[in-house]
Amino acid sequence: MTFLNLINEYWYFLLLIILAASATGFFAGLFGIGGGLISVPFLFFIFGTLNISDDDYLMHLTVGTAFSITILTSASSVLMHKKNNLVDFEIVKSFGKFVIVGVVLGAFFASFMNTKNLVLFFTIVVFFFGAYLLLLQESKKIIKSKVKFYQRMILGLISGLISAPIGITGAMINVPILRYFGYPIGKCIGTSAAIGFLISLFGATGFLISGFFLGIDLPFSIGFINIPAFILFVPITTYMARVGANTVNKMNKLKIQRMFGIFLYVIGIIFLFRYLNI
Repeated sequence: MTFLNLINEYWYFLLLIILAASATGFFAGLFGIGGGLISVPFLFFIFGTLNISDDDYLMHLTVGTAFSITILTSASSVLMHKKNNLVDFEIVKSFGKFVIVGVVLGAFFASFMNTKNLVLFFTIVVFFFGAYLLLLQESKKIIKSKVKFYQRMILGLISGLISAPIGITGAMINVPILRYFGYPIGKCIGTSAAIGFLISLFGATGFLISGFFLGIDLPFSIGFINIPAFILFVPITTYMARVGANTVNKMNKLKIQRMFGIFLYVIGIIFLFRYLNI
């Protein structure tokens, strides 16, 4: 590769990252999620297009980097919700500890899976969430207020095990779970953001360590975390999330929910084709 080609490739990488981070931040703010479900497809495409990783570890690098990015964005979200008294730290402790165990286990198992299997798992989860959002109706039923230990343990482990291999902070899992526990929607969103921070932190750490454990040596990366993508994504997504959050106030909430469901199905179809061609 000539020096000129190398410079052009760097500029191409920079352009793709800026566009992906802008879209991720905007839609994360618009849909009220951590952004993993959006950043993972973008990063997967960028890393694959530029051959930053071979197919064996392409999804691992994607997920690890996505988790590292959402650490800071989740922290910012938690501080905002804490200021509005929407974070219940008791449930973060009693439920979040099981989520953490699930994340650690999920990251461990993911390190031994190949990209093809991780892509399939991501596709299945995305289709499930897409259907959930398209079919979900607003519920006004009374929710149970007492939660048993085994319910917190099982649901927490499931949340972490699903979130870790695909790089999401679990809001789409944890908000319904917290509603089931009896919390009002505001507390659900704020507390889920705090749990999402823990998922990001332990998820990123898990993929960082597993990269070292497997002796991975990828360009400009530490373990399964790409450093340039991390540095560029964080400020852009943080800014664009505010733009998306401001935009959502002008739109119909149910329509936004349906839009996100359709978006997930588009992503799922793309990843399904990618799975069939690996």
